[in-house]
Amino acid sequence: MSLEGKYNTKSPAVKRLMREAQELHEATNEYHACPLDDNLFEWHFTVRGPPSTEFESGVYHGRITLPAEYPMKPPNIILLTPNGRFEVQKKLCLSISGHHPETWQPSWSIRTALLALIAFMPTPGNGTIGSLDYSAEERQKLAKKSSTWKCDICGRIDNLLANAEQTSRTKSNTQAEEHRLNSSSVQFQGTASSITEATLSTSSVDISLNEGLRQRLIDSQRQVNSSSAQRKNSVANSEQLTVQSFNNFFWRIIIIILMLGIIFLSIRRLFLV
Repeated sequence: MSLEGKYNTKSPAVKRLMREAQELHEATNEYHACPLDDNLFEWHFTVRGPPSTEFESGVYHGRITLPAEYPMKPPNIILLTPNGRFEVQKKLCLSISGHHPETWQPSWSIRTALLALIAFMPTPGNGTIGSLDYSAEERQKLAKKSSTWKCDICGRIDNLLANAEQTSRTKSNTQAEEHRLNSSSVQFQGTASSITEATLSTSSVDISLNEGLRQRLIDSQRQVNSSSAQRKNSVANSEQLTVQSFNNFFWRIIIIILMLGIIFLSIRRLFLV
């Protein structure tokens, strides 16, 4: 049964995902994504590591699960290939993922999420959910091994991305997406303050992130990491205060008991005399 026959094509989520599946049908040199044959709400993707980083020679595969409310709610992103930056088989905590619905924008797409994921890879994890802080040497080793990694569903992942010549032929399929990304401003809303608006630009043929957007995405993730760290510190401080309060209360009880004991012995001695 085709996806058209399996799903209600009047559903906004189904209509949106079918359109995105058509737009992402041809792989680029940077990324590729498509839904499973039997599930429009689960996609497999492959991205190439960002250039001039320890991930440069790597090819990374993962899953995207989408809620029924998509695009009003964000997708969940799960990496499957060992990479040294993100844990495998675990939902990633990013400002474009399900962990942070407050920063998600309905105008974003699966393509946007893939480009943002590539931009986030060289950034520090800072202890966020699903992050790893492997050394550059370890990440380079994993990047070299990644080309031989095989998905049980998709097969060898190094064959899923197009080369530079093939990428040039996909430009006509991305014009609508380029216009949408270039004309819509992206605002990350942090818990402490609003973050500067950015515009997602896909001016190059390979739809790579420009440096300005890359920096804004990184800054937004740092805001998320900072908020997470602040919450952890707040919880730790609260627990410390609770322990201190308990200790103070305990010693007060001990002192009161000792004082009552002294008073009792003094009174008893007076009566005995």
